[in-house]
Amino acid sequence: MKTTMKIMLALLAIGASAFVAGAQDDNGGPPPDGQGSGDHHRPPPLPIVMALDVNHDHVIDASEIANASAELKTLDKNGDGVLTTNEYLPQRPPQNGNSGGETFQPPTPLIVCALDANHDGVIDASEIANAPAALKALDKNGDGQLTPDEFIGARPSNAGGGNDNGTPPGPPPDQQ
Repeated sequence: MKTTMKIMLALLAIGASAFVAGAQDDNGGPPPDGQGSGDHHRPPPLPIVMALDVNHDHVIDASEIANASAELKTLDKNGDGVLTTNEYLPQRPPQNGNSGGETFQPPTPLIVCALDANHDGVIDASEIANAPAALKALDKNGDGQLTPDEFIGARPSNAGGGNDNGTPPGPPPDQQ
């Protein structure tokens, strides 16, 4: 009887500790399955940055800048020689129950502003050809490479009226 009681107490203790461990705070980590408050929102990666940052080290280095035109052409899914927002920006999430006609438009990342010289929402063949020069113009510290603060922009604080999606305030791209 004592052995059975000890086993039951041990199992109860293990179950209770598993419950407590599962209920603990994750120190501000992202909520599971994208649920929870907007405080943990991380925007999806930009296809344009993923294409240009070939080695995916979060820095667009000098060789990646030099090869920018060729890498941008890989985003041209329909082969028409131009890049539209649906080719160089992430797919927008569905609008849940928003029937008021207004939809959230995230600000245009700096890299898109630089590459889309005429700001029409389309990166045309001449803008693709000029991509290395446009990217070099974003290199604010002159080190020959672009870091996220140079190609996306500094993350605005919520107190300053910015947004929480990691992109700087600015006009949205035209939708195609």
